[in-house]
Amino acid sequence: MATFNTQLSAQALERTLPSWAIVTSVGDNIFMMQIPHTKLIPTLTVLKNHTLTQCKTMVDITATDWLGRPEDNFSINNMKSWKNDLRISRIFENTSDTRFCVIYNLLSTRYRSRIIVKTFLPKDSPTIESCTSLFNSANWWEREAWDMYGITFTNHPDLRRLLTDYGFQGYPLRKDFPLTGYTETRYDENAKRVVLDSLDLPQEFRYFDISTPWSTSSD
Repeated sequence: MATFNTQLSAQALERTLPSWAIVTSVGDNIFMMQIPHTKLIPTLTVLKNHTLTQCKTMVDITATDWLGRPEDNFSINNMKSWKNDLRISRIFENTSDTRFCVIYNLLSTRYRSRIIVKTFLPKDSPTIESCTSLFNSANWWEREAWDMYGITFTNHPDLRRLLTDYGFQGYPLRKDFPLTGYTETRYDENAKRVVLDSLDLPQEFRYFDISTPWSTSSD
C-alpha cells in the first residue's frame, strides 16, 4: 500500500499555481504566497480544492496599512524591480501607490500545513473580491477588515460595520486616523441621556515654566 505524503513544498505549490504566485517557505509546513489581487478567487479555489493543497479552513483574514513606513515601501520597490520577474509585475499591477496588504491565513489539516496568502491594494481604491462563496468564515473577517481599514469586499452578502457603532466616522486602524478620534460620548444633563458630540479638547492657557509646569498664571 502506498503511503500518503503529508508534506508540502514551495516548489510543489508554485507548480500548482505557476502563472502568478510567488511562494516561499517561512517555517515547518508554513508557506507564504504573494499574488495579484485580481487572482485572489482563482488562487483560493485551487488551494481549497486541489489534491496537493486541500486548504479547507480559512483561519482568519486581516490587513495592514503601510502608510508612512519607509521599510515596507522600500521592500515593495525592491520587489518590483527584482530581476524584472513577470510574476512580480503581476502582483503589483495597478498598484503603483501600494498602501494596504490583505492577508489570508489558510489551514490544510490533511497536510498539516498553513499557507499565508498576501495581496496588495492601492491607496485610492482598496477593493478586492469577497471570498465568502468559498469560505463561510470569511464573512465576519471581511467585515472586520472593512470596519477597521475601509477595504471594500465586492459581492459580500452583508458588508457593514462589525466592531464600531452605527454612524462611526473613519477607519480606526488606518495610520492616518487620529488617536483621539472624531467624536466623543458624554452624559447630557439637559437631555438626561448619553449623547454623541464632535470631539472637543479645550485647554486653558498657561505660562510654562520648567520648575512649575502646571502654573496657570505668571508670578
